[in-house]
Amino acid sequence: MKKILWFVSTLLMAVCLFFSAAGAGDRIFFGIATGGTGGTYYPLGGVLAQIISDKVVVDGNKLFATAETGNASVANAMLLSRNGIESAFVAADILDAAYKGTKQFDGKSLKNLRALGALYPETVQVVVRATAGVKTIFDLKGKSISSGSPGSGQWQLLGDLLGAYGMDRKTDIKEDYSSFAQSVEKIRDGDLDASLITAGTPTASVLELANHHNIMILPLSGAPIKALQAVQPYYSSIILPARTYTGQTEDVETIAVRAIWATHDKLDNTLAYNVVKALYENTDALSRWHVKGKEISLAKALESVSIPLHPGAEKYYREKGLIK
Repeated sequence: MKKILWFVSTLLMAVCLFFSAAGAGDRIFFGIATGGTGGTYYPLGGVLAQIISDKVVVDGNKLFATAETGNASVANAMLLSRNGIESAFVAADILDAAYKGTKQFDGKSLKNLRALGALYPETVQVVVRATAGVKTIFDLKGKSISSGSPGSGQWQLLGDLLGAYGMDRKTDIKEDYSSFAQSVEKIRDGDLDASLITAGTPTASVLELANHHNIMILPLSGAPIKALQAVQPYYSSIILPARTYTGQTEDVETIAVRAIWATHDKLDNTLAYNVVKALYENTDALSRWHVKGKEISLAKALESVSIPLHPGAEKYYREKGLIK
């Protein structure tokens, strides 16, 4: 009896392995590294993955795309440089620094990074408790603020912002290193005064906070921001419209940086061509499922792209007349 059971179980395992291998041969797996669940990268990446899975077939094989949670721009650039995933969302300024080996990547240029195309503007939001007594960046002196993981894009931006306002992160603030979702929880519980959150708006974690607590989004404008833009041209001035969040009754002047869909130089050319085509020829579907989809368009596909395009993406843009 034991021999029969062993034979049957072994046979079943063999059958399962056979069909798993056969199924894998019919599908090509394609990953998109995004960010935490409290931001915009992850939900938008999920919608994009679904569109790709529905639309793309390469050499008769169906593409199976997935959005993977991640630690956002800096970590995603490093992951791509190791060929650890097929594609990722990376902020334009971080992608530029990674390719050139500047700022967080000083002396470690990641020359194998390639661009697939530009996505949407990520809004810089300094979120504070309405009762924290903070009306401007200057008022953050002596207050606690989250900047994300040390070395991250958020962390770098906070240092740049404070410097533009004549402040120092080591002496003028109490710095916290929580994620978007964690920092929002701390603000809610009264354990944190402010959080720097750069993401598409409305941002899920900020929406949740504003629906139950009084918050403010600090304005970022004037001479300090012009000085920042002089050295960080990727940051453009924008308006966060009134009523983006509950209780936000007025427009807020702030800045934004465009998110870029990036890859590495080992990605197959045909595959790159087809995923780029799937994105820019299905933006209507994308916008129905995610509000940021309305801000993604073929017309802006090359905006803020400062590193080399992947050849597959370049082929698509030449066909569409974006590149002569």
